[in-house]
Amino acid sequence: MDFKGKVVIVTGASSGIGEALARRFSALGAHVVAGARSLEKLEALVGELPSGGIAVQCDVSKEADCKRLVDRAVETFGRIDVLVNNAGISMRALFDDVDLDVLRRLMDTNFWGSVYCTKYALPFIQATRGSIVGISSVAGFHGLPGRTGYSASKYAMHGLLETVRVENLKRGVHVLIVAPGFTASNVRFSALTADGSQQGASPREEGKMMTADEAAKRIIKAITRRKRTLLMDFDGKATRILKFFAPGLLDRLYYNHMAKEPDSPFK
Repeated sequence: MDFKGKVVIVTGASSGIGEALARRFSALGAHVVAGARSLEKLEALVGELPSGGIAVQCDVSKEADCKRLVDRAVETFGRIDVLVNNAGISMRALFDDVDLDVLRRLMDTNFWGSVYCTKYALPFIQATRGSIVGISSVAGFHGLPGRTGYSASKYAMHGLLETVRVENLKRGVHVLIVAPGFTASNVRFSALTADGSQQGASPREEGKMMTADEAAKRIIKAITRRKRTLLMDFDGKATRILKFFAPGLLDRLYYNHMAKEPDSPFK
């Protein structure tokens, strides 16, 4: 895909992978519609984009905000070519301990945010035979211990987007599901604990993780190739294989891996 002159909506664009995607799309000549809750950060970002764009304050857990995001894109540029459902939050707590409101917040942002944005953008993407992208996780392919709400929301996102893909087979709509793996981004710092407070410091070492910019580069390449799924690291690729051939082994590997985290919720 030649992105020059194309219109790309990116949710969660104020930091991490979303910000990196906005910068890379703009460098390729696309008009970026950047959505996130922090308007100040968005405006600073848009002011630095070489191909221009607009900043739209948007909490994706609110349907009206998502509709306004899509409406602003169409009013300003007249079309939508790519929607990237990137906005999301994570969590870190055992299901035994977690407040149910935490799970609701995860679903409202990660799942319903994708529902709202996809619903309102779909007619315009059908018109351009464009792309819908869901930034997911290996947690959407296999239950991740200590992340019940996160896994549930990503599984739900997968079901939504896979069905949209099938329903639009004859309309030329491309749907991509991305599992970046552990990435150096703010989503882990803002992960919710059992009582809904933010985690703060990440328990994982930043230096060993893929950068947000590298993740963005690979995502755009996958959009260009109109791939169905993008698994970026060994863990993601191994998860898909073991899920089919040895699911019990995968359970044990996931448990042992998460139990070794610093301050692991496993006691």
